[in-house]
Amino acid sequence: MKRILGHIRRADQDFHMIGDGDRVAVGVSGGKDSLLLLCAMSLYRRFSPHPFSLTAVTLTLGLEPFDLSEVSALCERLSVPYHIIPTRIGQIVFEERKEANPCALCARMRRGALLAACRDLGCGKLALGHHRDDALETLVMSLLHEGRIHTFSPVTHLGDVGVTQIRPMIYAPEKEILHAVKKLALPVVPSPCPANGGTEREEMKRLLDRLCALYPDARERMLSALQNTDQYGLWDKV
Repeated sequence: MKRILGHIRRADQDFHMIGDGDRVAVGVSGGKDSLLLLCAMSLYRRFSPHPFSLTAVTLTLGLEPFDLSEVSALCERLSVPYHIIPTRIGQIVFEERKEANPCALCARMRRGALLAACRDLGCGKLALGHHRDDALETLVMSLLHEGRIHTFSPVTHLGDVGVTQIRPMIYAPEKEILHAVKKLALPVVPSPCPANGGTEREEMKRLLDRLCALYPDARERMLSALQNTDQYGLWDKV
């Protein structure tokens, strides 16, 4: 966990993610990344240079099984308020609209619901569990499928809704996250999504794995490229 906290502190320093008195909502899907982010942010409250409060938010997607009892118990142990927001997003995407490529629509709907929850809870920051490998996979997807050099930003100001998205684990490699989750025995909830494991992102992950088999430091080089590509406005420090 020390390494994860170090990555979070570095990201906070580089991108000014958290300010004095911020109310931060952590989007908790029940997966490994969001659960570790929740635990790490709970610890980060103790030594952050800027005091902040924390709450956890989970969207249910109307898909079963999705047992959140252990996540609720974890939040209680961490003294973090926990809010479960029921939605029908999964039913709309898979049953009503029968989307052939469901991920993009699902992501937009989930983001909208999370932002609405932040407004209702009075939280000006929404912390998401995206990590270094997620950013690199998005970069490769954008390059191959859209013909552009693009990935998500560590900090995204959404002025129209008054919420700022932050990604505190943006520097954390997935292998370190996996190690920390296993060591802490976090209660990962299996995803009920019918597309789980068969998405374009999974294809990009396998592609990067093959690339790293040939060039072991490929991910580190790509991260440096993101940080140094000022002409594309990627990862500009605020």
